[in-house]
Amino acid sequence: MRGSPPSIQKSSPVAIAYDHEKYVRLSIQQTRWILKSIGAWPRSLESTSPLNRYAHLLMNVICIGLVIFLFVPCALFVALEVEDTYSTLKFTGPLSFCLMVFLKYISMIFHGKDIRVCVEHVKSDWMNTRHRGDRAIMVRNAEFARRLVMICTIFTYGSAAFYHIAMPISAGKITEEDSNMTYQPLVYPVARAIVDTRHSPISEIFFWIQCVAGFVTQAVTAAACCLTVVLAIHACGRLEVLVQWIVHLVDGREDFCNNVDERLAIIVREHVRILRFISLTEKVLHEISLVEIVGCTLNLCFLGYYVIMEWEIGDFATYVTYVILLISFTFNIFLFCYIGELVAEQCKRISEISYMIDWHRLAGRKALAVILMIAMSNSSVKLTAGNIIDLSISSFGDVIKTSVAYLNMLRKLTS
Repeated sequence: MRGSPPSIQKSSPVAIAYDHEKYVRLSIQQTRWILKSIGAWPRSLESTSPLNRYAHLLMNVICIGLVIFLFVPCALFVALEVEDTYSTLKFTGPLSFCLMVFLKYISMIFHGKDIRVCVEHVKSDWMNTRHRGDRAIMVRNAEFARRLVMICTIFTYGSAAFYHIAMPISAGKITEEDSNMTYQPLVYPVARAIVDTRHSPISEIFFWIQCVAGFVTQAVTAAACCLTVVLAIHACGRLEVLVQWIVHLVDGREDFCNNVDERLAIIVREHVRILRFISLTEKVLHEISLVEIVGCTLNLCFLGYYVIMEWEIGDFATYVTYVILLISFTFNIFLFCYIGELVAEQCKRISEISYMIDWHRLAGRKALAVILMIAMSNSSVKLTAGNIIDLSISSFGDVIKTSVAYLNMLRKLTS
Protein backbone atom coordinates (compact mmCIF):
# COMPACT_ATOMS: atom_id res chain seq x y z
CA MET A 1 0.00 0.00 0.00
CA ARG A 2 2.87 2.36 0.66
CA GLY A 3 5.82 3.00 -1.59
CA SER A 4 9.41 3.20 -0.31
CA PRO A 5 12.28 5.41 -1.51
CA PRO A 6 14.51 4.00 -4.22
CA SER A 7 17.56 3.99 -1.93
CA ILE A 8 17.36 3.26 1.79
CA GLN A 9 20.16 4.11 4.19
CA LYS A 10 20.73 2.29 7.47
CA SER A 11 19.34 5.27 9.36
CA SER A 12 16.15 5.30 7.29
CA PRO A 13 12.92 4.93 9.28
CA VAL A 14 11.55 2.67 6.53
CA ALA A 15 12.55 -1.02 6.62
CA ILE A 16 12.89 -3.03 3.42
CA ALA A 17 12.49 -6.33 5.28
CA TYR A 18 12.14 -7.34 8.89
CA ASP A 19 11.06 -10.35 10.95
CA HIS A 20 7.33 -9.73 11.05
CA GLU A 21 6.70 -13.25 12.40
CA LYS A 22 8.31 -12.18 15.68
CA TYR A 23 5.73 -9.41 16.05
CA VAL A 24 2.88 -11.71 15.03
CA ARG A 25 3.90 -14.02 17.86
CA LEU A 26 3.97 -11.04 20.20
CA SER A 27 0.35 -10.32 19.29
CA ILE A 28 -1.29 -13.73 19.22
CA GLN A 29 1.01 -16.35 20.76
CA GLN A 30 -0.58 -16.46 24.23
CA THR A 31 -4.10 -16.45 22.83
CA ARG A 32 -3.14 -19.20 20.38
CA TRP A 33 -1.88 -21.38 23.26
CA ILE A 34 -5.13 -21.01 25.18
CA LEU A 35 -7.38 -21.54 22.16
CA LYS A 36 -5.39 -24.58 21.02
CA SER A 37 -5.61 -26.10 24.51
CA ILE A 38 -9.41 -26.25 24.16
CA GLY A 39 -9.55 -27.01 20.44
CA ALA A 40 -10.91 -23.57 19.48
CA TRP A 41 -7.96 -22.42 17.35
CA PRO A 42 -9.07 -22.36 13.68
CA ARG A 43 -8.03 -25.60 12.00
CA SER A 44 -6.97 -24.08 8.69
CA LEU A 45 -4.29 -22.06 10.49
CA GLU A 46 -2.51 -25.29 11.35
CA SER A 47 -1.81 -28.51 9.45
CA THR A 48 -4.85 -29.82 7.57
CA SER A 49 -3.85 -33.49 7.81
CA PRO A 50 -6.68 -35.95 8.64
CA LEU A 51 -5.00 -36.85 11.93
CA ASN A 52 -4.99 -33.20 13.07
CA ARG A 53 -8.61 -32.75 12.00
CA TYR A 54 -9.69 -35.77 14.04
CA ALA A 55 -7.59 -34.64 17.01
CA HIS A 56 -9.21 -31.19 16.79
CA LEU A 57 -12.70 -32.72 16.69
CA LEU A 58 -11.84 -35.03 19.59
CA MET A 59 -10.70 -32.02 21.63
CA ASN A 60 -14.03 -30.30 20.95
CA VAL A 61 -15.95 -33.39 22.06
CA ILE A 62 -13.85 -33.74 25.23
CA CYS A 63 -14.29 -30.09 26.23
CA ILE A 64 -18.05 -30.13 25.65
CA GLY A 65 -18.28 -33.49 27.43
CA LEU A 66 -16.44 -32.13 30.49
CA VAL A 67 -18.78 -29.14 30.74
CA ILE A 68 -21.80 -31.45 30.47
CA PHE A 69 -20.15 -33.72 33.06
CA LEU A 70 -20.24 -30.81 35.52
CA PHE A 71 -23.67 -29.46 34.59
CA VAL A 72 -26.03 -32.44 34.22
CA PRO A 73 -25.29 -34.44 37.43
CA CYS A 74 -25.26 -31.25 39.53
CA ALA A 75 -28.52 -30.01 37.98
CA LEU A 76 -30.17 -33.37 38.79
CA PHE A 77 -28.76 -33.16 42.32
CA VAL A 78 -30.34 -29.72 42.82
CA ALA A 79 -33.65 -30.86 41.31
CA LEU A 80 -33.92 -34.16 43.20
CA GLU A 81 -32.07 -33.82 46.51
CA VAL A 82 -31.61 -30.19 47.55
CA GLU A 83 -34.35 -28.85 49.82
CA ASP A 84 -33.15 -25.65 51.52
CA THR A 85 -33.09 -22.31 49.68
CA TYR A 86 -29.47 -21.36 50.29
CA SER A 87 -28.11 -24.65 48.96
CA THR A 88 -30.28 -24.28 45.86
CA LEU A 89 -28.93 -20.77 45.26
CA LYS A 90 -25.40 -21.91 46.11
CA PHE A 91 -25.43 -24.36 43.20
CA THR A 92 -27.40 -22.15 40.83
CA GLY A 93 -24.39 -19.87 40.36
CA PRO A 94 -21.98 -22.65 39.28
CA LEU A 95 -24.65 -24.14 37.01
CA SER A 96 -25.23 -20.80 35.31
CA PHE A 97 -21.46 -20.45 34.88
CA CYS A 98 -21.32 -23.86 33.14
CA LEU A 99 -24.11 -22.72 30.83
CA MET A 100 -22.14 -19.55 30.05
CA VAL A 101 -19.03 -21.57 29.25
CA PHE A 102 -20.98 -23.92 26.98
CA LEU A 103 -22.51 -21.03 25.00
CA LYS A 104 -19.17 -19.19 24.65
CA TYR A 105 -17.38 -22.35 23.53
CA ILE A 106 -20.02 -23.15 20.91
CA SER A 107 -19.85 -19.54 19.69
CA MET A 108 -16.06 -19.72 19.27
CA ILE A 109 -16.34 -23.01 17.36
CA PHE A 110 -19.14 -21.64 15.18
CA HIS A 111 -17.11 -18.50 14.33
CA GLY A 112 -13.91 -20.42 13.60
CA LYS A 113 -13.72 -19.14 10.01
CA ASP A 114 -14.21 -15.55 11.12
CA ILE A 115 -11.50 -15.95 13.77
CA ARG A 116 -9.20 -17.31 11.07
CA VAL A 117 -9.86 -14.26 8.87
CA CYS A 118 -9.15 -11.95 11.83
CA VAL A 119 -5.85 -13.69 12.58
CA GLU A 120 -4.81 -13.52 8.92
CA HIS A 121 -5.69 -9.83 8.98
CA VAL A 122 -3.40 -9.31 11.99
CA LYS A 123 -0.56 -11.14 10.21
CA SER A 124 -1.07 -9.05 7.08
CA ASP A 125 -0.96 -5.81 9.06
CA TRP A 126 2.36 -6.75 10.66
CA MET A 127 3.78 -7.81 7.31
CA ASN A 128 2.87 -4.47 5.72
CA THR A 129 4.02 -2.26 8.61
CA ARG A 130 7.52 -1.18 7.64
CA HIS A 131 7.80 2.33 9.04
CA ARG A 132 9.64 2.40 12.34
CA GLY A 133 7.16 4.81 13.97
CA ASP A 134 4.13 2.78 12.87
CA ARG A 135 5.73 -0.42 14.10
CA ALA A 136 6.55 1.17 17.47
CA ILE A 137 2.87 2.09 17.90
CA MET A 138 1.74 -1.45 17.11
CA VAL A 139 4.37 -3.01 19.37
CA ARG A 140 3.25 -0.81 22.25
CA ASN A 141 -0.36 -1.88 21.77
CA ALA A 142 0.61 -5.55 21.37
CA GLU A 143 2.58 -5.45 24.63
CA PHE A 144 -0.36 -3.79 26.36
CA ALA A 145 -2.68 -6.55 25.07
CA ARG A 146 -0.15 -9.16 26.20
CA ARG A 147 -0.18 -7.76 29.75
CA LEU A 148 -3.98 -7.79 29.84
CA VAL A 149 -3.99 -11.39 28.61
CA MET A 150 -1.57 -12.41 31.37
CA ILE A 151 -3.64 -10.70 34.07
CA CYS A 152 -6.84 -12.26 32.75
CA THR A 153 -5.24 -15.72 32.66
CA ILE A 154 -3.91 -15.39 36.21
CA PHE A 155 -7.34 -14.35 37.51
CA THR A 156 -9.24 -17.13 35.75
CA TYR A 157 -6.90 -20.02 36.54
CA GLY A 158 -6.26 -18.71 40.04
CA SER A 159 -9.97 -18.66 40.84
CA ALA A 160 -10.30 -22.20 39.41
CA ALA A 161 -7.52 -23.43 41.70
CA PHE A 162 -9.22 -21.92 44.74
CA TYR A 163 -12.71 -23.14 43.87
CA HIS A 164 -11.94 -26.68 42.69
CA ILE A 165 -8.95 -27.56 44.88
CA ALA A 166 -8.35 -25.23 47.83
CA MET A 167 -11.98 -24.84 48.95
CA PRO A 168 -12.95 -28.56 49.10
CA ILE A 169 -9.61 -29.61 50.60
CA SER A 170 -9.79 -26.91 53.29
CA ALA A 171 -13.34 -28.03 54.11
CA GLY A 172 -11.97 -31.48 54.92
CA LYS A 173 -13.59 -34.85 54.51
CA ILE A 174 -17.13 -35.55 55.66
CA THR A 175 -17.73 -38.48 58.00
CA GLU A 176 -21.18 -40.03 58.23
CA GLU A 177 -21.48 -41.96 61.48
CA ASP A 178 -24.66 -43.82 60.57
CA SER A 179 -23.19 -45.25 57.35
CA ASN A 180 -19.53 -45.27 58.56
CA MET A 181 -18.33 -43.52 55.39
CA THR A 182 -15.73 -40.78 54.94
CA TYR A 183 -15.53 -38.92 51.63
CA GLN A 184 -14.36 -35.68 50.01
CA PRO A 185 -17.23 -33.27 49.18
CA LEU A 186 -17.54 -32.26 45.54
CA VAL A 187 -17.99 -28.66 44.42
CA TYR A 188 -20.45 -29.99 41.82
CA PRO A 189 -22.41 -32.66 43.76
CA VAL A 190 -23.74 -35.63 41.82
CA ALA A 191 -27.27 -36.98 42.17
CA ARG A 192 -27.32 -40.42 43.76
CA ALA A 193 -29.73 -41.50 41.03
CA ILE A 194 -26.66 -41.46 38.76
CA VAL A 195 -23.94 -42.72 41.11
CA ASP A 196 -23.16 -42.57 44.83
CA THR A 197 -19.93 -40.53 45.00
CA ARG A 198 -19.50 -41.19 48.72
CA HIS A 199 -17.78 -44.49 48.00
CA SER A 200 -14.07 -44.83 47.21
CA PRO A 201 -12.59 -44.75 44.58
CA ILE A 202 -15.63 -43.16 42.89
CA SER A 203 -15.26 -40.09 45.12
CA GLU A 204 -11.61 -39.57 44.16
CA ILE A 205 -12.28 -40.17 40.46
CA PHE A 206 -15.09 -37.64 40.34
CA PHE A 207 -13.09 -35.13 42.36
CA TRP A 208 -10.13 -35.09 39.96
CA ILE A 209 -12.28 -35.22 36.83
CA GLN A 210 -14.18 -32.19 38.14
CA CYS A 211 -10.85 -30.43 38.75
CA VAL A 212 -9.85 -31.03 35.13
CA ALA A 213 -13.29 -29.94 33.92
CA GLY A 214 -13.08 -26.84 36.11
CA PHE A 215 -9.80 -25.79 34.53
CA VAL A 216 -11.30 -26.41 31.08
CA THR A 217 -14.22 -24.11 31.88
CA GLN A 218 -11.79 -21.44 33.05
CA ALA A 219 -9.72 -21.96 29.88
CA VAL A 220 -12.82 -21.21 27.81
CA THR A 221 -13.45 -18.08 29.89
CA ALA A 222 -9.81 -16.97 29.49
CA ALA A 223 -9.91 -17.73 25.74
CA ALA A 224 -12.98 -15.53 25.23
CA CYS A 225 -11.41 -12.64 27.15
CA CYS A 226 -8.00 -13.01 25.48
CA LEU A 227 -9.51 -13.17 21.99
CA THR A 228 -11.47 -10.00 22.72
CA VAL A 229 -8.37 -8.20 24.01
CA VAL A 230 -6.06 -9.21 21.14
CA LEU A 231 -8.45 -8.32 18.31
CA ALA A 232 -9.73 -5.08 19.83
CA ILE A 233 -6.31 -3.78 20.89
CA HIS A 234 -4.92 -4.60 17.45
CA ALA A 235 -7.72 -2.49 15.93
CA CYS A 236 -6.79 0.33 18.32
CA GLY A 237 -3.16 0.07 17.23
CA ARG A 238 -4.10 0.31 13.56
CA LEU A 239 -6.30 3.33 14.30
CA GLU A 240 -3.34 5.00 16.04
CA VAL A 241 -1.21 4.31 12.97
CA LEU A 242 -3.92 5.80 10.78
CA VAL A 243 -3.87 8.92 12.96
CA GLN A 244 -0.17 9.34 12.14
CA TRP A 245 -0.92 8.95 8.45
CA ILE A 246 -3.59 11.63 8.63
CA VAL A 247 -1.21 13.98 10.48
CA HIS A 248 1.24 13.63 7.57
CA LEU A 249 -1.42 13.91 4.87
CA VAL A 250 -0.57 17.48 3.87
CA ASP A 251 3.25 17.39 3.98
CA GLY A 252 3.85 13.70 3.40
CA ARG A 253 6.33 11.32 5.03
CA GLU A 254 9.41 9.29 4.03
CA ASP A 255 7.38 6.25 3.05
CA PHE A 256 4.57 8.19 1.38
CA CYS A 257 4.31 9.12 -2.28
CA ASN A 258 4.53 12.79 -3.27
CA ASN A 259 1.02 12.96 -4.70
CA VAL A 260 -1.64 14.22 -2.28
CA ASP A 261 -4.42 12.38 -4.11
CA GLU A 262 -2.59 9.08 -3.70
CA ARG A 263 -1.97 9.77 -0.02
CA LEU A 264 -5.69 10.46 0.43
CA ALA A 265 -6.56 7.23 -1.36
CA ILE A 266 -4.16 5.23 0.83
CA ILE A 267 -5.61 6.74 4.03
CA VAL A 268 -9.22 6.16 3.00
CA ARG A 269 -8.52 2.56 1.96
CA GLU A 270 -6.78 1.85 5.26
CA HIS A 271 -9.62 3.47 7.21
CA VAL A 272 -12.19 1.30 5.42
CA ARG A 273 -10.02 -1.78 6.02
CA ILE A 274 -9.82 -1.08 9.76
CA LEU A 275 -13.57 -0.52 10.00
CA ARG A 276 -14.16 -3.84 8.25
CA PHE A 277 -11.82 -5.52 10.73
CA ILE A 278 -13.72 -3.97 13.66
CA SER A 279 -16.99 -5.09 12.08
CA LEU A 280 -15.66 -8.65 11.74
CA THR A 281 -14.39 -8.55 15.33
CA GLU A 282 -17.85 -7.46 16.42
CA LYS A 283 -19.33 -10.40 14.49
CA VAL A 284 -16.99 -12.82 16.26
CA LEU A 285 -17.50 -11.39 19.75
CA HIS A 286 -21.03 -10.01 20.00
CA GLU A 287 -22.56 -13.35 21.11
CA ILE A 288 -19.72 -14.02 23.55
CA SER A 289 -20.06 -10.48 24.91
CA LEU A 290 -23.83 -10.89 25.39
CA VAL A 291 -23.33 -14.14 27.31
CA GLU A 292 -20.62 -12.44 29.40
CA ILE A 293 -22.75 -9.38 30.17
CA VAL A 294 -25.90 -11.28 31.11
CA GLY A 295 -24.08 -14.12 32.87
CA CYS A 296 -21.77 -11.87 34.88
CA THR A 297 -24.70 -9.71 35.96
CA LEU A 298 -26.35 -12.77 37.51
CA ASN A 299 -23.14 -14.31 38.83
CA LEU A 300 -21.99 -11.09 40.50
CA CYS A 301 -25.35 -11.07 42.26
CA PHE A 302 -24.97 -14.71 43.36
CA LEU A 303 -21.35 -14.28 44.45
CA GLY A 304 -22.21 -11.19 46.47
CA TYR A 305 -24.93 -13.21 48.17
CA TYR A 306 -22.53 -16.12 48.84
CA VAL A 307 -19.93 -13.75 50.33
CA ILE A 308 -22.50 -12.30 52.74
CA MET A 309 -23.82 -15.71 53.76
CA GLU A 310 -20.39 -17.31 54.24
CA TRP A 311 -19.28 -14.34 56.35
CA GLU A 312 -22.26 -14.93 58.62
CA ILE A 313 -21.60 -18.68 58.71
CA GLY A 314 -17.91 -18.11 59.48
CA ASP A 315 -16.38 -20.43 56.85
CA PHE A 316 -13.24 -18.42 56.12
CA ALA A 317 -11.82 -20.58 53.29
CA THR A 318 -15.11 -20.58 51.38
CA TYR A 319 -15.52 -16.86 52.02
CA VAL A 320 -12.06 -16.09 50.56
CA THR A 321 -12.77 -18.30 47.55
CA TYR A 322 -16.00 -16.47 46.78
CA VAL A 323 -14.28 -13.10 47.17
CA ILE A 324 -11.61 -14.17 44.65
CA LEU A 325 -14.30 -15.38 42.25
CA LEU A 326 -16.14 -12.09 42.67
CA ILE A 327 -12.98 -10.14 41.80
CA SER A 328 -12.34 -12.40 38.80
CA PHE A 329 -15.86 -11.98 37.38
CA THR A 330 -15.75 -8.23 37.97
CA PHE A 331 -12.41 -7.95 36.17
CA ASN A 332 -13.67 -10.00 33.21
CA ILE A 333 -16.74 -7.87 32.65
CA PHE A 334 -14.70 -4.69 33.16
CA LEU A 335 -12.22 -5.93 30.54
CA PHE A 336 -14.95 -6.39 27.94
CA CYS A 337 -16.42 -2.95 28.61
CA TYR A 338 -13.02 -1.23 28.80
CA ILE A 339 -11.91 -2.70 25.46
CA GLY A 340 -15.15 -1.56 23.84
CA GLU A 341 -14.57 1.93 25.23
CA LEU A 342 -11.02 2.03 23.82
CA VAL A 343 -12.18 1.09 20.32
CA ALA A 344 -14.96 3.70 20.37
CA GLU A 345 -12.56 6.41 21.58
CA GLN A 346 -9.98 5.60 18.90
CA CYS A 347 -12.67 5.75 16.20
CA LYS A 348 -13.76 9.18 17.42
CA ARG A 349 -10.14 10.33 17.47
CA ILE A 350 -9.92 9.86 13.70
CA SER A 351 -12.56 12.52 13.14
CA GLU A 352 -10.91 14.90 15.63
CA ILE A 353 -7.47 14.56 14.03
CA SER A 354 -8.96 14.89 10.55
CA TYR A 355 -10.37 18.26 11.52
CA MET A 356 -7.23 19.43 13.36
CA ILE A 357 -4.78 18.96 10.48
CA ASP A 358 -3.98 21.80 8.04
CA TRP A 359 -6.68 20.70 5.62
CA HIS A 360 -7.04 24.31 4.44
CA ARG A 361 -3.63 23.97 2.76
CA LEU A 362 -4.90 21.27 0.41
CA ALA A 363 -5.29 22.55 -3.13
CA GLY A 364 -8.66 22.85 -4.85
CA ARG A 365 -11.47 20.64 -3.61
CA LYS A 366 -9.19 17.99 -2.11
CA ALA A 367 -10.15 19.10 1.41
CA LEU A 368 -13.66 17.70 0.79
CA ALA A 369 -12.17 14.20 1.17
CA VAL A 370 -11.48 15.02 4.82
CA ILE A 371 -15.22 15.47 5.35
CA LEU A 372 -15.71 11.88 4.21
CA MET A 373 -13.24 10.62 6.83
CA ILE A 374 -14.95 12.67 9.56
CA ALA A 375 -18.36 11.31 8.57
CA MET A 376 -17.04 7.73 8.47
CA SER A 377 -15.49 8.12 11.93
CA ASN A 378 -18.66 9.53 13.47
CA SER A 379 -20.74 6.61 12.15
CA SER A 380 -18.14 3.89 12.68
CA VAL A 381 -18.98 0.48 14.10
CA LYS A 382 -18.75 -0.28 17.81
CA LEU A 383 -18.27 -3.41 19.84
CA THR A 384 -21.60 -4.50 21.32
CA ALA A 385 -23.08 -7.32 23.35
CA GLY A 386 -25.47 -9.07 20.98
CA ASN A 387 -26.12 -5.84 19.05
CA ILE A 388 -28.10 -4.75 22.12
CA ILE A 389 -25.68 -3.16 24.59
CA ASP A 390 -22.67 -1.02 23.67
CA LEU A 391 -19.52 -2.17 25.42
CA SER A 392 -18.39 0.89 27.37
CA ILE A 393 -17.49 2.01 30.86
CA SER A 394 -21.05 3.23 31.37
CA SER A 395 -22.27 -0.30 30.53
CA PHE A 396 -19.93 -1.68 33.19
CA GLY A 397 -21.51 0.69 35.70
CA ASP A 398 -24.96 -0.49 34.63
CA VAL A 399 -23.93 -4.13 35.15
CA ILE A 400 -22.67 -3.41 38.66
CA LYS A 401 -25.79 -1.43 39.58
CA THR A 402 -28.07 -4.15 38.20
CA SER A 403 -26.17 -6.86 40.10
CA VAL A 404 -26.45 -4.92 43.36
CA ALA A 405 -30.18 -4.38 42.76
CA TYR A 406 -30.67 -8.12 42.18
CA LEU A 407 -28.60 -8.85 45.30
CA ASN A 408 -30.80 -6.61 47.45
CA MET A 409 -33.92 -8.25 46.03
CA LEU A 410 -32.47 -11.71 46.65
CA ARG A 411 -31.65 -10.92 50.28
CA LYS A 412 -35.16 -9.63 50.91
CA LEU A 413 -36.73 -12.73 49.35
CA THR A 414 -34.56 -15.14 51.35
CA SER A 415 -34.50 -13.31 54.69
